[in-house]
Amino acid sequence: MLEDEYDRDRRRLPRHLRSRPEPERPFAFELRPAVRTDMADVREIYNYYVTNSVVTFDEKRWTHRRWVEKFDHLSKLGLPFLVAVSPAGQVLGYGLVSPWTGGKSGYRYTVENSIYLGQAAAGKGLGRALLEALIAACEERGIREMVAVISDKGAEASVALHEKLGFVEVGRMGKVGYKFGRTLGTVYLQKHLTPVKRPSLLSRLRSR
Repeated sequence: MLEDEYDRDRRRLPRHLRSRPEPERPFAFELRPAVRTDMADVREIYNYYVTNSVVTFDEKRWTHRRWVEKFDHLSKLGLPFLVAVSPAGQVLGYGLVSPWTGGKSGYRYTVENSIYLGQAAAGKGLGRALLEALIAACEERGIREMVAVISDKGAEASVALHEKLGFVEVGRMGKVGYKFGRTLGTVYLQKHLTPVKRPSLLSRLRSR
């Protein structure tokens, strides 16, 4: 039966007998601390951007081993590494902070954040939720400054999100990167954090 014939026949049916489209399920997720076994999914999310985007200047895909080493390093430092998971347990995105400028001791109260989302999770508020959780977790750890280094091309949504959450542009560097045959610059945004004493965010995430 042709599609238009099916539609005509459907309109002839009494309203109560017509099939109804299933309502779209609401987007749901849970934030929790990352664990080692999440690194396979984290790798796949990140490598998509390595091969398809200029939001990261990496040109070579990360291995699973490299992600596990990064996870272990951040865990040793006590820095937040969060994942967002679906009700079925699928990793939808992740957010982490790393030591600023490679971890020189004089920068110990400053971190750089990174947030990446799976393609199916983009545009649904997940990036904001991860960034808000990272900010809160860093404040609980006594971190005083958070910095974001964002590509000046192809990452306008990321710049806008950071500005909505109180980050201020503090500088730009032009033509410091090169990927996919074009030069790229970076935008630097910074947010002053207020260390607070309250129940651990990660403890609250684990208890949900």
